[in-house]
Amino acid sequence: MVVRIASVVTDSGDRPAVVDPRRGVALVERLAPDHAGDLMSVLDEKMIELLDERCASAVDGLFRPVHDVRFAAPYRAPAKIWGIGLNYRDHAGDLRSPVPDEPASFLKANHTIIGPGDEIVLPPAELTERVTSEAELGIVIGKYCRNVSEADALDYVWGLTPILDQTAEDLILRNPRFLTRSKNFPTFFSFGPVVIPIREVLTAFGSLGEIEVRTVKNGEVASRNVVSNMTFSPAYLVSFHSRMMPLYPGDIISPGTPGATVIADGDVVRCEIPGIGILENPVRKARHGDY
Repeated sequence: MVVRIASVVTDSGDRPAVVDPRRGVALVERLAPDHAGDLMSVLDEKMIELLDERCASAVDGLFRPVHDVRFAAPYRAPAKIWGIGLNYRDHAGDLRSPVPDEPASFLKANHTIIGPGDEIVLPPAELTERVTSEAELGIVIGKYCRNVSEADALDYVWGLTPILDQTAEDLILRNPRFLTRSKNFPTFFSFGPVVIPIREVLTAFGSLGEIEVRTVKNGEVASRNVVSNMTFSPAYLVSFHSRMMPLYPGDIISPGTPGATVIADGDVVRCEIPGIGILENPVRKARHGDY
């Protein structure tokens, strides 16, 4: 068994934790008292092996039921968040764009990060009047990755997690060169609650291609598709980006959405990925002091 990992909200701040599907949630500091650091520091083969061993022998009293904890964003300071635009062939039509013949990559900064249940804040109308939310399957890098082949790429992935990626869509429609601006408003990247080990996912699904991703707004499915319908597979994307620059533990690749949904004040959006998890965030308009 390889443990699932997450961060939970405590009185002393967000704390890294392991999640056992049968027993619940245990703080890393209770399983490994000498450990210090956030969840990114857990993305280490020796640390994971230690936590696996400690979980196997831990008493049930160390675990709390999942419904008794509040999950935070798994971590807040990855070195990089790579987003991929228009990677599902069906989604390219949403923006009246041709299917790219190379990955349409962009970077997001970590100030955009929020976690499960946190509010997505819509920027003032003078900055954007059309914001969309997009469910995606997040790819979390587990070890240093540079110039790897597509065949070996998934060996460098630690796990998978739900993502909601927000976009000021009217900015892109006005000028595609505004992509970075449109993607980097505060609260425009939510992920979590749990990072599932890729080994567990591949055992359950056989391949990543069978995984279905759904964008849901106010309880209604806005779009859905399976990973096999991506133009560029997760393995290809890891290999492609590792050839440009190093990927580090905790780096995230957000590989595209099956479809975007326009969001407004009062909406609730969800990323649903059966077998991986559900991520939900409420939406509100900006208030005085937000910008």
